[in-house]
Amino acid sequence: MLTREAERVLASSSSLVFLPMGDLMKFSRLLIATCLCSFFALGAVARAETKIEVKGVHLCCPACISAANKILKEVDGAKGVVDSKTKTITIKAPDDATAQKALDALAAGGFHGDTGNKDLTFKDDSGATAGKVQKVTVSGIHNCCPRCTAGIKAAVKKVDGATGSTVKSKVETFDVTGDFDAADLVKTLNKAGFHVKIEK
Repeated sequence: MLTREAERVLASSSSLVFLPMGDLMKFSRLLIATCLCSFFALGAVARAETKIEVKGVHLCCPACISAANKILKEVDGAKGVVDSKTKTITIKAPDDATAQKALDALAAGGFHGDTGNKDLTFKDDSGATAGKVQKVTVSGIHNCCPRCTAGIKAAVKKVDGATGSTVKSKVETFDVTGDFDAADLVKTLNKAGFHVKIEK
């Protein structure tokens, strides 16, 4: 025969597990607490993901897209979406450190853009100093096709005092001559979507 307490549990629940009312209440509270902890833990994981949209990247052709994708695939934990139409690269990473590694890798590959984030950004590691120069060697730029070359030439022409360059298609190093500010040259190339190093 069922006890009165067991009969009450049976009458108020369709559960096949029969517990005394006190134990049932404790179990319910434990279950609710566990669910809440899991919910907040999942929320913390979701919030921890870092997402950055890099704007103004030079992406003129399938080879540019392929190069950027290859770079991002080599950064453990990072995922990227490269969009040539909007000239953007969207990076998703498990944390800020991984996102910065992805940005550093893109820079090493000659790509540059604006992240809109003061903490996660492309580093100013060109080596250029303020002041007029007559000649510098630019290296490390992404230049995979004639359209890249045209973009580089157009950027150089915007630099006050720069009168010539030796840039050629599919060559990552070239000279710029004239009477110009090397730091201004870097900023102009960066704005055009190219990351570079300067050798005086």
